[in-house]
Amino acid sequence: MKLTRRKFMHLATGAAVPPALSNIAWSQQAYPVRPIRLIVGYPAGGPTDITARLIGQWLSDHLGKPVVIENRPGVSGSLATEAVVHAAPDAYTVLLAGVWDTINATLYRNLNFTFLNDIAPVAGLIRYSNVMLVPPSFPAKTVPEFIAYAKANPGKVNMAAPGVGTSQHLSGELFNMMVGFNMTAVQYRGSAPALTDLMASQVQVMFDAIPSSIPHIKSGRLRALAVTASARSAALPDVKSVADFVPGYEASGWNGIGAPKSTPNELIVRLNNEVNAGLTDPTLRARFAELGGTTLPGSPADFGKLIGEETEKWANVIEFAKVKPD
Repeated sequence: MKLTRRKFMHLATGAAVPPALSNIAWSQQAYPVRPIRLIVGYPAGGPTDITARLIGQWLSDHLGKPVVIENRPGVSGSLATEAVVHAAPDAYTVLLAGVWDTINATLYRNLNFTFLNDIAPVAGLIRYSNVMLVPPSFPAKTVPEFIAYAKANPGKVNMAAPGVGTSQHLSGELFNMMVGFNMTAVQYRGSAPALTDLMASQVQVMFDAIPSSIPHIKSGRLRALAVTASARSAALPDVKSVADFVPGYEASGWNGIGAPKSTPNELIVRLNNEVNAGLTDPTLRARFAELGGTTLPGSPADFGKLIGEETEKWANVIEFAKVKPD
């Protein structure tokens, strides 16, 4: 999918041009002159909120004005996105965007905005892998063995998922689509109860976020078959990738910064430069690594390309699996 974004409109020509242009140039040069709001679509305390607070503190320190984190949970992150869509395009209200935005674009048919068109990509932040897990009693110890078992035992493999349309749920549905069988998704209200049933062998497999899974992997209560990113995770260096056995498979969560669509390019570039500077800082990189992620430096166009590719990929998975929101 080729990503498009409306260009910043030039002021009309005429006698008013010099002062108007001068005012815009002054405001962009002085940015920021007041606090910036970073809107987050999930509650305080979770990995998404922690990501926002880490980059928010960096930006506060280096832009010279506070970056205030505002949590607006609801509709799988879409309430926060809508708030930024309707904010003034002045880079004082920005979004912690995530993989959920590209999923919601297809999952929810009645949103009051189109993420691809109404949010301008600013900068990528972090990409993090899920991990494919089975209980120790499950006979398969590798991904090929899992595939062989599931094909030999149709209807006997149930997949735990911490909510319809989550990255973890769709990681499993992508696996279904690419391997050619249909594990039954069993939905839970969050990872904790799903992991509990997985450890008790009430379900047979789960694709979960690495940070919540690592304690159970290290204790031996769960077995990690593979990570879902295209490369191994530093948090689980001995665990191979699903792509090692299913070529082309890739499923990751990610976060980045977005802004209202008509935000001047000069302000987007300013924020992008500051974010990228943070992503090279060893301390900030280490904190992101603790969340099981790797940094996503690059230009606004790079982040926009990721958004476009992810929107298309998850649309295909949702349509294949006939996923419907709760």
